[in-house]
Amino acid sequence: MILRTLLLLGIILFIIPLQHAQAVKPLTVQELALHCQALPDRANSVDGQYCIRYIQGFIDGAIATDVRVLLNVEADHNHKETFTERALRTRTAHDRAAAYAEFCLGEPVPLGEVVEKVVSDLNQRKYAEEGIAAGIAVYASLRKNYPCK
Repeated sequence: MILRTLLLLGIILFIIPLQHAQAVKPLTVQELALHCQALPDRANSVDGQYCIRYIQGFIDGAIATDVRVLLNVEADHNHKETFTERALRTRTAHDRAAAYAEFCLGEPVPLGEVVEKVVSDLNQRKYAEEGIAAGIAVYASLRKNYPCK
């Protein structure tokens, strides 16, 4: 009986902190659009920098994860490849990963140009439905403005 009580108490003490551990609430399109209103006139303001860094962070995150995901998928295929296939795979992983993401920035594109296009799309309110995550709007804008060719 004491063992059951201690086990139950342990479970309760473990679960209570988990109730407070919630996922991070995603930024909405409306919230990002409010920050981005500072652009281009007040790019150095807190709101302007928030907008710019959010978009930059989205792109950096995509770059960091896309190649790794692609390499993990390829590692699961376990087939013997020729030297040529391996050379192509290891030298073009970034391009193929971007193709799966459905946007390609290609040659280095100035961050200001990318931000300008994304903010323009935000201002057109194409993605302003209630509660839509900002990441979805940024992703849709990148796919529209930088499609893979």
